[in-house]
Amino acid sequence: MKKSSIIFYERKFPSANMVMIKDQFPTLIDSGFGSDVRETEQMIKRNGVSPEDLHLVVNTHYHSDHVGGNFHFQKNYGVQVAAHKWEADLINTCDTEACGAEWLDQPVEPYRVDIKLSNNDEINTGSRILKVVHTPGHTLGHISLYEPEEEVLICGDLFHKNDLGWLNIFREGVSSIQRSLESLDRLSQLRIQLAYSGHGPLIDNPVEVIDASRKRFEKWLSTPEKVSWHACKRIFSFTLIIKNGLEKEEIDNYLLECGWFQDFARYSFQLRPEEFIQPLIDEMIRSGAASWHKNYLIASAPYQAPHDQWLNKNIKLKDWRAQSSLS
Repeated sequence: MKKSSIIFYERKFPSANMVMIKDQFPTLIDSGFGSDVRETEQMIKRNGVSPEDLHLVVNTHYHSDHVGGNFHFQKNYGVQVAAHKWEADLINTCDTEACGAEWLDQPVEPYRVDIKLSNNDEINTGSRILKVVHTPGHTLGHISLYEPEEEVLICGDLFHKNDLGWLNIFREGVSSIQRSLESLDRLSQLRIQLAYSGHGPLIDNPVEVIDASRKRFEKWLSTPEKVSWHACKRIFSFTLIIKNGLEKEEIDNYLLECGWFQDFARYSFQLRPEEFIQPLIDEMIRSGAASWHKNYLIASAPYQAPHDQWLNKNIKLKDWRAQSSLS
């Protein structure tokens, strides 16, 4: 194989960005949303790596937009999956909290974690070493990967070029902001020339972006309602993306059945869930996160609508035990 290379794939929602290390042991960091897996295959093929030769998939964390291709690569090509040990244990025991899939109402096809990672572990791709940096905040088992030769950071959803990863205070803990700040401090000790996040463009000024992210997290410490609004808008936008919009008449019933919506309404905003529906819709419109198209509420972020068989897919962790792939 020719000299190794780091290949960045900036992707539209519902998939997260990916990074491939094209080397003796080709390694893919994150595998996108399940509905995009054929496109994921084509993307790595275009860069000279066949799925059969893919050595490892490493997940920065276990949300559906980052792990959705795992099932396909593991089942069809026997590709191993690596993830932080805390998330690995939830996934491998089919815990209903894994991937946040039940609470978020997001489909994730079943997979297993073969390699459990911890802080300071190393992943050898042949001629490169990726250092595992535990960076909790967005999830408790969130990791970043650091490649010291080119001083490249793969930071998942800890921060983006112009945004932060949303924080799940109900599943990841009320100290998520403090954990995120500690994670940024850990990364600030590294020499970083370039960073690739889970969403948005590459970050060619990582030091400045880390500093800006720190300042925003610090502001959130004194304004916790902003944490909740940020999370609600991000979660609801993703719902609108994977469902390709929601009809006005179905929004109320849909939201009232969602765990995330119930929790944020009652505990973050002290409202009965039915009282929080209109404020959330109003804020989605006001902020530009969504807009009305005829009778449908549509997400504003650029996205590629899942194909029909995915629009109503409802695979959750409680269904995984019945899957023969885990036997």
